[in-house]
Amino acid sequence: MNTVVVRMSGMAVSSQRNDVLATYSLGSCLGIAMHDAVAGMGGMIHCMLPDSTIHAAKATERPCMFVDTGVPLLLREFLSAGSRREDLVVRAAGASCMMPDEQAFMIGRRNREACLSILGKNGLTLSASSVGGNSSRSISLDISTGRLVVRQHGRETEI
Repeated sequence: MNTVVVRMSGMAVSSQRNDVLATYSLGSCLGIAMHDAVAGMGGMIHCMLPDSTIHAAKATERPCMFVDTGVPLLLREFLSAGSRREDLVVRAAGASCMMPDEQAFMIGRRNREACLSILGKNGLTLSASSVGGNSSRSISLDISTGRLVVRQHGRETEI
């Protein structure tokens, strides 16, 4: 297996069956994984913030930093490679509230809401998620099987 690390504000898409896409330390950030078993491809994005309008220049430079620009970019990658919306399985993890001060900004909750809104506008839904709470998560997506593993509190679960 070849692990492809998706860094914060980053994205990866692969059709290599031996690839596993992984991202780490999803606190208030949101990790979104897409998989298309028919096309044999998977993708992952690690978004920090919900709304790119707070910094348009940064969104142009690093669209994956924001849910509202990153998720459409990930979807376009799949559609341009021949995926059909009806074949996409979309899952998400993260969106926690890591510090008491964060309650005021609700970044995790807003990331989750932005994702749901963008998916809905594009005729997609989350098939599963592991979001909220107050702990960090890491996720990995096996391209060959579509299996998404969430690591939290030293345990692994599949969603």
